[in-house]
Amino acid sequence: MPAVSNGSGLWMESLRTTGPEASGGVPGKKCGTIILAAEELSNCRDVATMQFCANKLDKKDFFGKSDPFLVFYRSNEDGTFTICHKTEVMKNTLNPVWQTFSIPVRALCNGDYDRTIKVEVYDWDRDGSHDFIGEFTTSYRELARGQSQFNIYEGGVSVHPAGQGQVINPKKKMKKKKYVNSGTVTLLSFAVESECTFLDYIKGGTQINFTVAIDFTASNGNPSQSTSLHYMSPYQLNAYALALTAVGEIIQHYDSDKMFPALGFGAKLPPDGRVSHEFPLNGNQENPSCCGIDGILDAYHRSLRTVQLYGPTNFAPVVTHVARSAAAVQDGSQYSVLLIITDGVISDMAQTKEAIVNAAKLPMSIIIIGVGQAEFDAMVELDGDDVRISSRGKLAERDIVQFVPFRDYVDRTGNHVLSMARLARDVLAEIPDQLVSYMKAQGIRPRPPPAAPTHSPPKSPARTPPESPLHI
Repeated sequence: MPAVSNGSGLWMESLRTTGPEASGGVPGKKCGTIILAAEELSNCRDVATMQFCANKLDKKDFFGKSDPFLVFYRSNEDGTFTICHKTEVMKNTLNPVWQTFSIPVRALCNGDYDRTIKVEVYDWDRDGSHDFIGEFTTSYRELARGQSQFNIYEGGVSVHPAGQGQVINPKKKMKKKKYVNSGTVTLLSFAVESECTFLDYIKGGTQINFTVAIDFTASNGNPSQSTSLHYMSPYQLNAYALALTAVGEIIQHYDSDKMFPALGFGAKLPPDGRVSHEFPLNGNQENPSCCGIDGILDAYHRSLRTVQLYGPTNFAPVVTHVARSAAAVQDGSQYSVLLIITDGVISDMAQTKEAIVNAAKLPMSIIIIGVGQAEFDAMVELDGDDVRISSRGKLAERDIVQFVPFRDYVDRTGNHVLSMARLARDVLAEIPDQLVSYMKAQGIRPRPPPAAPTHSPPKSPARTPPESPLHI
């Protein structure tokens, strides 16, 4: 499949079939061309927020008015156009007011303020054959002038004192001498702000407070037997230790003191055999923090020798524990991440959902790693990627849970380094956006990076490590 560049960022690839099974094509014959358009992205991080309305659009529906929506196109370097945004459909009206929407300036014009932006107006049809009402062109620079007499649209569209642009249907204009327009579109509001990134907050001093919670229920099996998920082999780490190490070794670089609370749940504690779902692995009720990832592993191994695995599998206590800490500092200087490593079906689903819904408004995220071969349907529900979780009729403000099954990352060849790197990448992938979404919802901007000392090296050079899944 030869690829040829035409010198303008456009790559053309000729396709030839390689066998009779190739989609019904004729062997050895050219059966099509794929065109790949590539353009270097600008470093513009601005996000534009705008709202439009329209007036006196053409009536397209026989039994009603029109169901109009807008389609925005970014112009490319080769003169073609690419869809970058569609508004919602406004039913049965010729004077729609669309909802405010936000779009990255890179998506709208790739940071080129004078690049043409084409806007088409359609009447929505159920069968997908939407009727074309008209179009107009503008640019980011013109939109940025807002609702004023200077908001001038191109393409034969006249100037209006309130930032209006005529919607022109070229076919109608050619056929009808008295044709004026197919309605007008008005820019009601326009605002732009710079989009803050995860690293902006980290550079500004935001600390990631990492807490781990480990499942000590009996379903894990007797730790003294090799079939147990908690088996302490002298030759290799068990699944719990591998998962903890993979995630912890990345996230520890975002916490300056490297002191991490470590909790267990689902075990009977000495000396009275009391069942606990929120006990410190180091045995210190006043301060459950361990020094570094090695400190957590040491406390985990000591706990396996002293507690009795029991049950049930309750998440709510450890979620609430971390939520209390997160609630204490909500100024953007700290963000909590709870890692739960578990083997089984959750026993307190209703309570856990309520705890997560309450925690969603706090500076906090939850990572759940499922080890073993159990069914983890409940964990997928908590993840909330498809359906945002709710409790007592209250919807979680944010999606703060990320779940992955450990078995999907077990390398059969024994290459734990590569497989654990993939695990860390996937479980940490949502943390940056979750942190930024919290800060944005609370109106918290990144603080300026601290000035570099002139006489001594930085105390914590690892605060912004060079390569990490959290930077992606």
